[in-house]
Amino acid sequence: MDDLLRALDAADCSALLAAAEDVHYADLASLYENLDDEKRDLLLKTIGPELATDVIAELPDTLIEDALNHFKPAQLRVLLGNLSDDDRVDVFQVVSEEAQVRFFSLLGPRDKELTRSLLKYEEDTAGGRMTTRIGRITADMTVKQAITVLRRDREDTETLARIFVVDEQGRLAGKIRLRDLAFSTWDTPIRDIMEEADEYILANADQEEAARTLSKYDLVVLPVVDEFHHLLGVLTYDDALEILQEESTEDIEKLAAISGEQSEVTYLNTSVALQYRRRVAWLVGLAFVSIASGYVMFRFSETLEKAFVLALFLPMVVAAGGNSGGQAATMVIRAMALGEIDTGNALRIAWKEARTGLFLGLSLGVAIAAFITLILPRLQNGTGADFDFLHLAAAVGAAITVQVLSATVLGALLPIGARAIKLDPAVVSSPSLASTVDVSGMLIYFSTAGAILNLH
Repeated sequence: MDDLLRALDAADCSALLAAAEDVHYADLASLYENLDDEKRDLLLKTIGPELATDVIAELPDTLIEDALNHFKPAQLRVLLGNLSDDDRVDVFQVVSEEAQVRFFSLLGPRDKELTRSLLKYEEDTAGGRMTTRIGRITADMTVKQAITVLRRDREDTETLARIFVVDEQGRLAGKIRLRDLAFSTWDTPIRDIMEEADEYILANADQEEAARTLSKYDLVVLPVVDEFHHLLGVLTYDDALEILQEESTEDIEKLAAISGEQSEVTYLNTSVALQYRRRVAWLVGLAFVSIASGYVMFRFSETLEKAFVLALFLPMVVAAGGNSGGQAATMVIRAMALGEIDTGNALRIAWKEARTGLFLGLSLGVAIAAFITLILPRLQNGTGADFDFLHLAAAVGAAITVQVLSATVLGALLPIGARAIKLDPAVVSSPSLASTVDVSGMLIYFSTAGAILNLH
C-alpha cells in the first residue's frame, strides 16, 4: 500500500499498476474512497477494467456511478461483463436511470436477459441479492455426466461448495456436495446420493430473513426459489455477512433517531449536509414533544412549592424509567430480529416484562428508600416540608417502583406494536420511548408522591 501511495503521488503508472496488483481489491476500494478526483481517475484508468471489476463491487453506492464514468464504453463492456450477476444488479439498482440505459446497452444478450430478470426483485429481498452462477445438475444424471456438466460450467460458477439438483422443470429437488461426486462411481445415479434440500427461501422474502436462515442452519449457500419452487439462484455466506451488517447498522442508527437511507461512505467522508439532514428532523420533533414534560412540571408546580425536596429525586425517577424501558426494548428488538418472537407473543412478552419490571422497580425502590432514610438525614437537617424522611422514602420508593414497572412494559410492547402496524421497531421504540417515559415518569412521580405525602 505504501508503494501504491507513492506511485499515486508521483503519477507513475507502471509502478502504480504493479503495486495495485499486490493489494486486495477491498483495500483498493477503501483507498479510492479517500482520494481526490484526480487521483481516483488515475487509479482506475491505470488498473483498467479487469482489475477494477472487484473494486467497483466494493465501493459505496454513492461512488459507483462516478467510478464507472471514468471508463470508455469498450472498457465498460468488459467491466460489466466481468461482474457477477448479483454485483451487476446491485450496480444497476444504485445508478441513475440514464446510466442504467447506457450501461444496459453495453451488456451481451445473456447478461441483458439475466440482469432484467433479477431487477424485477427489490434490492432488499433474497431475489435482489442472489447470484445465479451456481452448480446445477439434474436428478436423472449419473456422476460422470454431472462432473462433465460442472467442469464445463466451472468458470461461470461462483461456488461449488454445494451443488443443487433440479428436476426436468427446473424445480429444486435436492443438493449434493462435490466430495460426494468425487468418491462415488461414475455410473452412480445422482438421485441415489443427493440429499433433500430442506432449507430454501422465496425470492420475494426479506433479505434479513434470508440472512437469519443462513446463520440459523449453518449454511454455506441458501437456494432461492420462486413460488413454483423453481431454483433461481443462491445466497452465499458472504451475502449474509453484508446483509447482517447493513441491517445492524440500520437498527443502530434508528435507535439513535437518525433517519433516511444509511450512508455506505465512511464517517469522515460523509458530508456535514448529509449528517445534518439525517439527524435534524427527529431532534426538532422530539424537542417539541419534550414540551409536554415542561407542562407536567408546570401543572405540578404547587406540589413542588409545598415540598421542593421532591425536585432532588425527579431526574433519577425519569432516568430510571428511560433506562429500564430501553433495556426491555433492546431485548425485544433483538429477539424479533432473530425471529424468536412475533406480534402474536405480545401478551406473553408483557407478562414476562411486567414481572421483570416489578422486581427491578422494587430493588431500585428499596435502595433509594434506604438512601433517603439512612443517608439523606446526615446531609441535611430536614425535608423542608410537613413530613419526615420516612414518608419521603416511602413516596419516592413507591414512585420509582411504578415508573420502572410501567416503563419496562411499555419498552417491551412498543416494538411489538410498531411491527404490527408495519413500522420498523427500532425507529419507533427509542425516540418514542424516551419522550413517552419522560412525561409518564413525571406524572407517576408527582401523582404518587402527592398522594402518599398528602400534598394535593
